[in-house]
Amino acid sequence: MEVQGRIKMIDDTKTYGNNGFRKRELVVTTEEQYPQHILVEFVQDKCDLLNSYSVGQMVKVSINLRGREWTNPQGETKYFNSIQGWRIESLQPESNTNGMPPVPPMEAFEPADDFNEEDHDDLPF
Repeated sequence: MEVQGRIKMIDDTKTYGNNGFRKRELVVTTEEQYPQHILVEFVQDKCDLLNSYSVGQMVKVSINLRGREWTNPQGETKYFNSIQGWRIESLQPESNTNGMPPVPPMEAFEPADDFNEEDHDDLPF
């Protein structure tokens, strides 16, 4: 499953227990008639996927739904759900990452005044 929206919050990585369990939370706000603020957990090595993202970015997050059962000391059984992220990708076009300069606007090019349709050219098309 996937969730798309704008990053509202990226929490710091937190470590729990003696085994060093790591968890990092992300909130994505969907862009629909009634926007939803979806909390997505990234655990263990997936925490590092969020390092290159920032608040305000449009993203698509691949998720899994997780559920668990817990019985409290009084014998009552409770159920908990969580949304776990396992991949995240930007939905914004990357700006100038391949080293090419930006293309100037059309107004920056001068029209050719000495162009003649009948002149021979050696282009193969």
